Amino acid sequence: MYRKGQRGLAYEIVINSNPCISYIMEENTMTMQTLVIAHAAFGHNHFFKNNYLFQQWTDADGILDYLSFAKAYITHCEERYGHAMVERVLDAAHALMNHGVHRYPRRRGPDLRNEEKRARERLEHAEATFNDLWRTVPTKAGGPSALSDRDRRRSLLELPEENILYFLEKKAPRLQGWQREILRIVRHVAQYFYPQRQTKVMNEGCATYCHYRILSTLHERGALTDGAWMEAMHSHTNVVFQPEFDDRRYGGINPYALGFAMMQDIERIATQPTQEDRYWFPDLAGRGDAMGALRNAWANFRDESFILQYLSPALIRKFRLFHVADDARDPEMKVAAIHDERGYRAVRQALARQYDIAWAEADIQIVDVDLVGDRKLILEHHVMNQILLEEEEARSVMQHLADLWGYEVVLAEVETPGGTPLRRINVSPRVVLGGG
Repeated sequence: MYRKGQRGLAYEIVINSNPCISYIMEENTMTMQTLVIAHAAFGHNHFFKNNYLFQQWTDADGILDYLSFAKAYITHCEERYGHAMVERVLDAAHALMNHGVHRYPRRRGPDLRNEEKRARERLEHAEATFNDLWRTVPTKAGGPSALSDRDRRRSLLELPEENILYFLEKKAPRLQGWQREILRIVRHVAQYFYPQRQTKVMNEGCATYCHYRILSTLHERGALTDGAWMEAMHSHTNVVFQPEFDDRRYGGINPYALGFAMMQDIERIATQPTQEDRYWFPDLAGRGDAMGALRNAWANFRDESFILQYLSPALIRKFRLFHVADDARDPEMKVAAIHDERGYRAVRQALARQYDIAWAEADIQIVDVDLVGDRKLILEHHVMNQILLEEEEARSVMQHLADLWGYEVVLAEVETPGGTPLRRINVSPRVVLGGG
């Protein structure tokens, strides 16, 4: 696509592994290779290794072995069950991928290096045991059901469950063993990238700050010519460009621009603070150790908390940010925060909330299953600020869910707080992906 002029230069491709793997285009000039190595192999890799989210959720030592296992397993399934069947399962799993993660830390995940061995053990166990879900079917008409009580049924199935792929992998009654393993593979990959969805501004800001700092130091020491420095800065400037809201190129706040500006601002506050900075950041202003402050931020924050902690009034003015309140119940929008002390706090809080994954992604949970009837799977979407799901897209994703479950799926959208029902979407399976 790049060679055909359909997209811009790929800045880098980098894998969070140990050792870190960074891909660079062979057509790059030596200056661009230097910039990309400084950006990805140093900046991104530093962030991957030291940020608490990546330490908590990822296994850099085992991911490459696991990806090799996953590739071989998918290839084996395609050869045995057919490309089309495997593709349908993968499409369905990918559609649910963002709802296939554990959002809160559990016990440390298994070593990914040994996943192939555990996959064989799971298959052997599945062949030797009966699906627990079918054990609940009454054997005689009108006989008592041990799980007719809703609370006990939910307890048995460990509901509510927000990790939809995990629930399907463990409980879907009609999936075959190899299909469950594919769901598990997609779920592991989704979990591996979960920290990146929460640290886009910080990750790119760290990498951009690192390449700028490294290249400017090389230029100051004479290791980079003026011409190479101009080439590097031309690329750098394009990356951190922030279009105005009325520019046709505007697509929201550029994470490179905001991240890099905040890193530079932290350095400025630590070394050359103003009186305003001393009031807003008493522990940071004038401390002198800019790199120490940055390393602390990179290690201990995610986008939402980072913006809430470090976005300064000076940067709010530079980006000309203000808060517009848009309530569906009001016929008009209004400016809710301007550039005063109360306004700065409101703008910072409102911007930080946009990067809070709990607000940015729909809260959808599996809440019940009709075990003794038609096997209907029931989900709830806890609606925030009266923002419903886009119905056509919701039905499309739910179709994948129904195909995996094998029976009807119901999504109830309820208001938060209060639980007032707002809408109900029913979808029946189109193609039963399981063989049961």
